Amino acid sequence: MSSAFTRLRVRLALALGAAKARLIRQPARPTAPFAELVRIESDPAYRALFYAELDAALHDRLATRTAVVEEIEVAAERLKALIRHGDHGRAA
Repeated sequence: MSSAFTRLRVRLALALGAAKARLIRQPARPTAPFAELVRIESDPAYRALFYAELDAALHDRLATRTAVVEEIEVAAERLKALIRHGDHGRAA
């Protein structure tokens, strides 16, 4: 009987998980064009969360750009070194 109860609990958990996933995937209800802006301006807690997420996204973007620039600079230096030394066999 214990194993039947366990199977039932597992099935119930899977069904609830699937229902939750289905709800999350549904598109949000259409809202007024400036509803998000109104909420940001009128709700201090939501405004703080919005600005924190925006700040984090900007920091991530800057870090990514910085890393790409560094990779490009390293590649450029390697290419310059190859050109200066005339070792074209290593470039291939």
